[in-house]
Amino acid sequence: MLGGKQVTLWRQIQRQNFTKLECLLDYLELDAELRVKISSRPQFPLNVPARLAAKMPKNCLDDPIVRQFLPLQEERNKNFSYKQDPVGDRQARHAPKLLRKYNGRSLIVTTSACAMNCRYCFRQHFSYAEQPGFERELALIASDPSIKEVILSGGDPLSLGDTALGSLLNSLEQIAHIDLIRFHTRFPIGIPERIDASFLSMISRVKKQVVFVVHTNHAHEIDSDVADALKQIQRLGIPVLNQAVLLRGVNDSISALKELCHTLTSIGVMPYYLHQLDEVDGAAHFEVPEEEGLSLIEELESQLPGYAIPRYVKEIAGEPSKTNLMKRELCTL
Repeated sequence: MLGGKQVTLWRQIQRQNFTKLECLLDYLELDAELRVKISSRPQFPLNVPARLAAKMPKNCLDDPIVRQFLPLQEERNKNFSYKQDPVGDRQARHAPKLLRKYNGRSLIVTTSACAMNCRYCFRQHFSYAEQPGFERELALIASDPSIKEVILSGGDPLSLGDTALGSLLNSLEQIAHIDLIRFHTRFPIGIPERIDASFLSMISRVKKQVVFVVHTNHAHEIDSDVADALKQIQRLGIPVLNQAVLLRGVNDSISALKELCHTLTSIGVMPYYLHQLDEVDGAAHFEVPEEEGLSLIEELESQLPGYAIPRYVKEIAGEPSKTNLMKRELCTL
């Protein structure tokens, strides 16, 4: 109970996230030799679900999950081609919480809160609007009949409680020209308990077509609880896709990508995108050269069926769509 109000299980679990660096380092039993490789005062706050921390090996930094969430000293290495707004969010901002980059789609930045803070997050420097409500954003969407799809992003839209999220969904349902509502979320990967009976009941009442895009980069992030949560969404007739980011030391090998794609397809989740790293300040140590990424995709194509191969893409600020790097490679031959 909190102030006389019952707290949901998933919210209780979220409050157990590691947000203090020393607590996580102690939990991982990191010795002094490894601790000096950690940035003690990172610019981007630590936020790691206990479920993911439990998957991290003790006293080890060379691990695909560890590398995604622990702030390494390498974050302080400056690369002047890396920016605070690498994908042009500022220029695409039509209202405090509304981004418009591509024809037929608008994105609502629902909240700054996430289930977890990934060290390569392209919005880690984003200036979030914290005032409540989406009145201005909804009015702009309603006034433009060319918008057929609304993407709920953040942060993470599942950080909102069911009351707030349900109200937003209801408002979108009232806009006749909206056909699709898309969720971009990492919650089911770190806190699958978020997909509870209340959430499923709420989402099942949405009459528009709903699409879920989750974000996972390595097969070790997926366990039976994660698979079960995603399966419950699928049973409602909601497609579930995955977008990953190609990351040095995380999934930059054919074995890691093959295992990720196979694991996803085996639970009915379609690999959608493999993103080239967004060049955000503090994340240069994750970069994998495009040439290496192209070779990995070509190797994947020789080992997996076509439906299991993600599109290798890069988001370039100001472009009218994601850039398909495989097509660009063909055009240069």
